[in-house]
Amino acid sequence: MNTRQLADLNFKDSWLKDPAHQAFLMNDARKQYTFFDKSLRGDGGFDVLDINGTALPRAGQELHTTTRLIHSYSLGVATGHPNSARMVDAGMKYLWNMHRDKQHGGFFWSVDATNILDDLKLAYGHVFVLLAASSAKLAGHPDADRILADVADILDRYYWDDQVGLYRDEFARDWQPFSTYRGMNSNMHAVEAMLVAFEATGETFWLDRTARILDFFTNQIAPKHDWRLPEHFHQDWRVNPDFFGNPIFRPAGCTPGHSFELSRLLLQYWDLSGRTDPTAFTRASHLVMQAFNDAWLPDGGLAYTTRLDGSIDIASRFWWPVTEAIGVFSALQKLDKAQDFESLYRRTWTFANSQLIDHENGGWFPELDISGQPVSQQFLGKPDLYHSLQAVLFPLVPSLSRHYQALKNLVI
Repeated sequence: MNTRQLADLNFKDSWLKDPAHQAFLMNDARKQYTFFDKSLRGDGGFDVLDINGTALPRAGQELHTTTRLIHSYSLGVATGHPNSARMVDAGMKYLWNMHRDKQHGGFFWSVDATNILDDLKLAYGHVFVLLAASSAKLAGHPDADRILADVADILDRYYWDDQVGLYRDEFARDWQPFSTYRGMNSNMHAVEAMLVAFEATGETFWLDRTARILDFFTNQIAPKHDWRLPEHFHQDWRVNPDFFGNPIFRPAGCTPGHSFELSRLLLQYWDLSGRTDPTAFTRASHLVMQAFNDAWLPDGGLAYTTRLDGSIDIASRFWWPVTEAIGVFSALQKLDKAQDFESLYRRTWTFANSQLIDHENGGWFPELDISGQPVSQQFLGKPDLYHSLQAVLFPLVPSLSRHYQALKNLVI
């Protein structure tokens, strides 16, 4: 599929059902997997790769790198990618033997073969452990149950605040609290992980917790802020408009890409819970359209962050917000053909195909400069398979949930 002009397209038929588009998605999935296959080292760890696929100098293996690769290659097991089981096995061993804190429990943020490089215990990292273990269980990995049980206990014991129905964010290695920060990002990824945990185990308490988090952000917070999602909160879950932390993980204001991501997860939850909530589609649509209208830039791509009033704060164009827009526009199309989500799906894919996909080497460029050229300012190399892989795999299946089972009908 090439980057045909939108004006020339016939919107009568969805790209989701177009054999040429489906072939394009499957081809990109193959190229992404082939590129990231090279990240596996002989010692079972994972390297971060440069733009061309060469291993970058090692600076520790971060927990979200390990877990996202486990999740991504578990999806590869479903689709038949030949190296997937080996990658999942390596990741699961590294997770249990290297990241896990054998003294205090939980999982370290960053380690190497001999040292603990960052012993911070983040909810963000631990919910990705839950995602990895749940996906690996779906893929039949023999260590999945013990890691899933271990991290479920940690999340319940330290992070879950049942009084408010949300997850706390961070602890020291020995589980002493050292901050009162509360955040949307870790809770959003907790929703993602708990939905897959439910799919893998059938345990309904994962859905119960998911419902409480989604209610807080999409029924209480978003409507009060013109359907924008503030990222940062005080300990009592009042919005903290002045917070600014890590410029990638905790930038100030709102991150439109998270509105796309949480909206897709809202629809996934709605599907898994029996589609009984008549407001889910409307809430998802409001979140998506506000984020897109705020952040889509004149030359294409999405601004990374906005202020709480919707004005652009950080205009940097990263790959992952575009992948999440693709994912949610795909999901919304599957539910309501009367809405013009088809045009938005095509617009985001047209931009991604022309500007973000590395057609020569495989994988996606993580950031663009003002002229649209790939640049390495916030990210070194190609740091992630997870976002861009889901953007090509999830549109290939007709379902909103149980993606692993649906992907088994494909051969990538």
